[in-house]
Amino acid sequence: MELVSDGLLYHSLGDGVEAFSTMRDAQLPYNVICGHQVHDVRVAVIDRPDLTREDLEGYDAFITNLKGCAIGVRTADCIPVLLYDPQHEAVAAVHSGWKGTVRRISRHTVLTMGDAFGTDASALIAVIGPGISRRSFQVGEEVADMFRDSGFPMDEIWQYDGEPVPGTMRGGHHIDLIRANRWLLEMSGVRPENIHSCDICTYGDVRFYSARREGTECGRIINSIRIKRHISQIS
Repeated sequence: MELVSDGLLYHSLGDGVEAFSTMRDAQLPYNVICGHQVHDVRVAVIDRPDLTREDLEGYDAFITNLKGCAIGVRTADCIPVLLYDPQHEAVAAVHSGWKGTVRRISRHTVLTMGDAFGTDASALIAVIGPGISRRSFQVGEEVADMFRDSGFPMDEIWQYDGEPVPGTMRGGHHIDLIRANRWLLEMSGVRPENIHSCDICTYGDVRFYSARREGTECGRIINSIRIKRHISQIS
């Protein structure tokens, strides 16, 4: 379930956590720790609230158990995955483009939460935020082959629509990054009923930035999650 307010798309993961994705030109309600993403699979443990983007060079996923500390990833067609561990009060934000997806960054993040916080994957609640849909994500045959060679269920995530139509997303090979990330989470032990997707295609929905539609210099969606402070912790 999502709620739109002040240009923010709020995701419902539970009472103890707040998560949102920004729409075009929205203002952040508070500071969100983000890194300098490079489409790698490195996961950073955020252990203090003053870390900067420069401190987090080369990381594409972030986890923390700091109360009130918002972490996030920047996207514009790539898939954002937000995770909440209600047992250990820990969260994660994952940037999963096709390169990160094929290298299983969502799974790496779940495993890292287990190592850092004792997270049991079966207790995780996940949301897949706005990202490009299979219909709009046309790729070359070599990219489709990478997913096949990496063991993804091609009958679920891949589709070939015939000869590509120049200047459009019709025809050619298409990969469902949303379904691929859902599969990775399920394979990591996350319960299917605990994985929610907002089913918003950034390419087709002009409320959100899309690098494919607008070019790589367009703005970015901030996908944020934080553990709420308990009343006794608020000064």
